[in-house]
Amino acid sequence: MALSLLLLITLLFSTTPFLCICNPINLHHHHKFAKHNYKEALTKSILFFEGQRSGKLPSSQRMTWRKDSALSDGSTMNAFLVQKVQQLHEYKGHADNFICSIIPGTHTSTAQYTPGGLLFKMSDSNMQYVTSTSFLLLAYAKYLTSANSVVNCGGTTITAKQIRTIAKKQVDYLLGDNPLKMSYMVGYGPRFPERIHHRGSSLPSVVSHPAKIGCQAGFDVLNSQSPNPNILVGAVVGGPDENDKFPDQRTDYAQSEPATYINAPLVGALAYLAHSLGQL
Repeated sequence: MALSLLLLITLLFSTTPFLCICNPINLHHHHKFAKHNYKEALTKSILFFEGQRSGKLPSSQRMTWRKDSALSDGSTMNAFLVQKVQQLHEYKGHADNFICSIIPGTHTSTAQYTPGGLLFKMSDSNMQYVTSTSFLLLAYAKYLTSANSVVNCGGTTITAKQIRTIAKKQVDYLLGDNPLKMSYMVGYGPRFPERIHHRGSSLPSVVSHPAKIGCQAGFDVLNSQSPNPNILVGAVVGGPDENDKFPDQRTDYAQSEPATYINAPLVGALAYLAHSLGQL
């Protein structure tokens, strides 16, 4: 609920289009200060969504091991979404309180961090909270900058620069600045998860195995220790546990399963960092 409120408040108070990255705050104004290639990570994070497609795939499909699937799914269903957004000015205090709860080292902080510095909410797909929070922190920092404002956390002043630094550290951890020196984005960096919990990635492609794969054969693959034959480039998995441990086991869906809701907010954070550091 707090995350949703913060996003809506940022949209409401921002004086510039929310997704516009023109004239961002320049973090260091030089390539040498960028520890990671955020542009590469951004490109791969977007590519991941092509590996999640179903239905009739376009000729421009770059994830070549992914083929047409589920051609009749949802054909008899209709869906719609109705959303009503009311004035949220009275929730500005709640948004600041959320920011204060995330900032480590203040007496208002209620967030848990791993020994390696990763925000930790729960063991099941924790990276969804890391990417969402990083995106929202950067968005709120942009609002604070445009409003020439700060956040008061029980007497401690938190600036937009401090908030951006915290968000960047979370993204850097995800990309490999962690005790295991492992990137939790598949295909990024020299070491990344090889046995992710993903059917299309772990089963042989129809190109190399056109015959039907039975249920038992599928479970054999699930329990195998072999790396996935199809690399789902850009996929971000659930991530390490509260002690920065990651077993890289296909059967461990809580830590090894990627999801679009993990990647989606990361795209925004990476776009900001890549542009701010002169990589775009």
